[in-house]
Amino acid sequence: MNNINLTSQPWRDYELIDSGDNRKLERYGSYIVIRPETQAIWKPARPKDWKRANAEFSWIEGKGVWQKKNIPQSWELSWKDIRFIARLTSFKHTGVFPEQAVNWQWLSERVDALKQPKVLNLFGYTGIASIAAAKGKAQVTHVDASKQSNAWAKENARLSGISAGISEGSIRYILEDVLKFSEREARRGAIYDGIILDPPAFGRGPKGEVWKIEESIPRLLTAIKSILSSKPGSFFLLNGYAAGYSPQSFLQAVESFFSEKKGDKKGEYGELRIQEAGSERCVPAGIYVRFTRTT
Repeated sequence: MNNINLTSQPWRDYELIDSGDNRKLERYGSYIVIRPETQAIWKPARPKDWKRANAEFSWIEGKGVWQKKNIPQSWELSWKDIRFIARLTSFKHTGVFPEQAVNWQWLSERVDALKQPKVLNLFGYTGIASIAAAKGKAQVTHVDASKQSNAWAKENARLSGISAGISEGSIRYILEDVLKFSEREARRGAIYDGIILDPPAFGRGPKGEVWKIEESIPRLLTAIKSILSSKPGSFFLLNGYAAGYSPQSFLQAVESFFSEKKGDKKGEYGELRIQEAGSERCVPAGIYVRFTRTT
């Protein structure tokens, strides 16, 4: 596979204005927020702009706190024809991961190249990737262990005009432990034309199941290998965030399970980055591996 670092550029409803001093200054629609960023060990380039922020997140005695100024708790955003809700959460996130814009585009292209594919989105969170697939007439199964995340994903889908269900261009929502669901699908002989997963380093299922990426990812990849279609055009995407692994580690993990003959798939791996507006700097924001079957 090719080692390519993917960089998301600013769009109408998002831009990385500046970064530095272990923070980043971002605009989400009409509102500007400051969030922690451990990668940003450099100095800010536009210090005056930081005074414009409507909210800043910080950890106080182990608890996440937003200092707010003229900003709602949630508001609407869009990327192309996908609409979604941004929300200030107690874990510093907004429900939107801008570095994934390059993968949303890739996903849209993969779905368009197939005829009404079945797509599985594991650890689906707020569901923007699920919407991107459904917009291309995919039949999407969205799995997440969080009731709150699934509710947020449904809200985003409604805004984008996507229905819930099992028909083309719709999304089926599953509240379940991802590993249990995937292994059950493997036993059933289920097949998906595309699989997306964005696992956390640590998490818990709805019944207290423990997810530890170093222990659980091999089992998950084993199940995924058996449920991913072998037909040309089928695709796979693995994202990583805050797990402490390098892109090479993710690549070698994927290749150890999807080790078919050379030339049977085309793919890339590397860092995901966010470009600062009007600057050559960017903020590393994750890692990925993705491929499309060619034969």
